[in-house]
Amino acid sequence: MDDISFLYSLIRNIPDFPQPGIQFKDITPILADPKGFRTSIDLFVAKCRESNVQKIVGIDARGFLFGAAAAYALGVGFIPVRKAGKLPFTRLSHSYTLEYGSNVIEMHDDAILPGERVALIDDLLATGGTAGAACKLVAQLGGIVVEAIFLIELTALNGHEQLPGVPVTTFLKY
Repeated sequence: MDDISFLYSLIRNIPDFPQPGIQFKDITPILADPKGFRTSIDLFVAKCRESNVQKIVGIDARGFLFGAAAAYALGVGFIPVRKAGKLPFTRLSHSYTLEYGSNVIEMHDDAILPGERVALIDDLLATGGTAGAACKLVAQLGGIVVEAIFLIELTALNGHEQLPGVPVTTFLKY
């Protein structure tokens, strides 16, 4: 079984979570499986290495798991993008819509320097609202999002359309 097929085999589908009609893709079996977690991190690292990134932005919360591990492996900085009210220092914020509601994310206003090459990492690309908002925060600081990388994409929701001009990579597509 190849790496991608192996990762597909670990995804658990949870119907009607967090609300009726949503088919939640549970990645916790990947995280719990040493080979699954290592394989997923290796995929993120390889893609980031191709893009010669200087920082990785991980989106709250599961993007932290993949993004921080990839940043460590690459020897680059990790920047958390958090839900509103969670960061202690001065910050930028951006509101967005998602598959089943809306939210606000924030990033410290000194997290990225102008011209820095940034990879955005998260577990899932659905409507693209969160990722699009994170890209806007990076751009506000003068950073360049050279790649947006996701473990899973829900292709019917066309989330990549919220990331114009940003190369998008997803490893598992539903």
